[in-house]
Amino acid sequence: MVVCCWRVPLVSPPTLTLDETMAAGDDVTTQWPNAPMEGNGGSEFTPRAVITGACVGAVLSLCNLYAGLKTSWTLNMSIVAALVGAALWQGLASAKLARPWGLLENNINQTAASAAASMPSAGLVAAVPALALLTGQTLSWIELVCWTASVSLFGVAAAALLRHQLLVVDALPFPFGVAIGETLKEMYASTRVAAERLRMFLVGALVGSASVLVIKLADLGMLSARAAWAIKHSDRTVSLKNLGFALDPSPLMLAVGALVGPRIGTSLLLGTILSWGLLAPVALDASWTTPGPNADVLWYGALNRWMVWPAVAVTVSASLTGFLWKLPRVVMHFRESRRQDTTIKEDNNWLIVLACGSGLAAVIAQVLFFDIPPVAAVVAVVMTFVLAMVAARVSGETGVSPVGPMGKVTQLAFGAAMPQQPVVSLMAANVTAGAANQCADLMDDLKAGSMMGAKPRLQALAQTIGVIAGAMVACAAYLLLIHNPQTDLLSEQWPAPAAASWKAVAEVCQSGLASLPPGAKEAAILGICLGVIIASTEALAPKHIAKFLPSATSIGLAMLIPAPYSISAFAGGLIASAANRSAKSWTARFLVVTAAGIIAGESLAGFSGAIGEVLGSAFGGP
Repeated sequence: MVVCCWRVPLVSPPTLTLDETMAAGDDVTTQWPNAPMEGNGGSEFTPRAVITGACVGAVLSLCNLYAGLKTSWTLNMSIVAALVGAALWQGLASAKLARPWGLLENNINQTAASAAASMPSAGLVAAVPALALLTGQTLSWIELVCWTASVSLFGVAAAALLRHQLLVVDALPFPFGVAIGETLKEMYASTRVAAERLRMFLVGALVGSASVLVIKLADLGMLSARAAWAIKHSDRTVSLKNLGFALDPSPLMLAVGALVGPRIGTSLLLGTILSWGLLAPVALDASWTTPGPNADVLWYGALNRWMVWPAVAVTVSASLTGFLWKLPRVVMHFRESRRQDTTIKEDNNWLIVLACGSGLAAVIAQVLFFDIPPVAAVVAVVMTFVLAMVAARVSGETGVSPVGPMGKVTQLAFGAAMPQQPVVSLMAANVTAGAANQCADLMDDLKAGSMMGAKPRLQALAQTIGVIAGAMVACAAYLLLIHNPQTDLLSEQWPAPAAASWKAVAEVCQSGLASLPPGAKEAAILGICLGVIIASTEALAPKHIAKFLPSATSIGLAMLIPAPYSISAFAGGLIASAANRSAKSWTARFLVVTAAGIIAGESLAGFSGAIGEVLGSAFGGP
């Protein structure tokens, strides 16, 4: 598993990409019956492929919504959807109840599913809750569906327009797309491996869902200890439990840590020590922030309102600095590509219609829902296409998609041009981040499809259907979970770190640094310096050294989420590293799907429990 820290950045909803490496020695002798392995032979864009992808992706979008509101990270569910689709239809085919499930059908299935599952990243875990916190404005279900779908469809159009240039002319590698394509082909080369991976995913899902029930029934508390930090003007002391240095009984962050690896896990732990271990006691001692109301619980909400400022400073400065170091290479490749033959020998009328229609929809949505001036809305869409192109090129070269920095470029640009209108900068940035996320997602799918001879137009259509299905389900789920944004968000249950970050930047754009609470300005300056230094060192250091350096964006994320989450992620990274050393073959085959199953199982069970509590309160339950 390779972590895509910019696809799942700390200042916009992130996305982890399932980069699976098949272990040597897999049995490749058993073929799926009648599975077309190359070319366009066999069925491709079938109703069952599209419906399966849309439905599976819509369900998985609930997992990403749950995880995104807790951690700002989401998963690329392409491999999971491919496994589920193959298990369903090949099982029916074995029982003579359906025809065999072809490789190209499964590619359409995972393309639609990945689009649907990523819909929370179109604003539901960042800009939309940030808007509610900043202004109190909430959107109805139909408004949310129209908004997120229009933003995402523009990203689909951008990817379709860029496909020929990036995949054919420039021949960029798109490593995550290659990983998806190779995994799909290997699934059809070995039924045994596919079945074993699905089995491990289901085991992980069972463990994740069972943990929610066990924790609920046992009412497990967090382990804590007392510390001797004194708070000025108070006779109380600050315990490690107040600051969050405790054990989280949930396995979700253990699984996330296993996916992100020891480097990111260690960075999260460093960020936790820096923020909750050092900065928080200093802020409390200096009365820059106030302690929580109860001495026996985590003071996350009270401390987070101050900690968000150095956190945002670290994440934004590190993301933009890292991107600026990559920009010369992007410009160089762009100039080289212009000197090549860029003649497109395809019928692109449908691309023009898709781009114009989705761009117009994004402009209209900005004007209708947020009263953004039409000229500003058009500028936001034009900027989005340019920045999505940059993000796709970086993703194609490195496998790292700078979705977060692209959103911040738009937010800061509009904040500087229209400083007294934070809604404009916030939602214009939502257009950029949401579209760039879908653009990068479809480019990976198109790369995988090109390895199998899939038709790009059919993949774009599948992703369009997936976007609509995912938007309908994810938006309904968001409104059910976040009944009252002012009280539900930025809480221990729903930390919403991405929303906190976007809200903070909007406030700075509106009121300047004078709006910061006491001590936050100095902490933010230190955060900026830290982010620039770490990101620059990482960019300039040789690769064999850079991989051991801490991640500045992960350090910033640790400042935005409760400390137990980071501690668990660190532990998960250590467990995965140990497993890789002691059982490398098993880890290569099953680590990703097992961890993804744990996350999916706990997310779905936790989502169901949260919905039950909301409905119970609504109908007068306990």
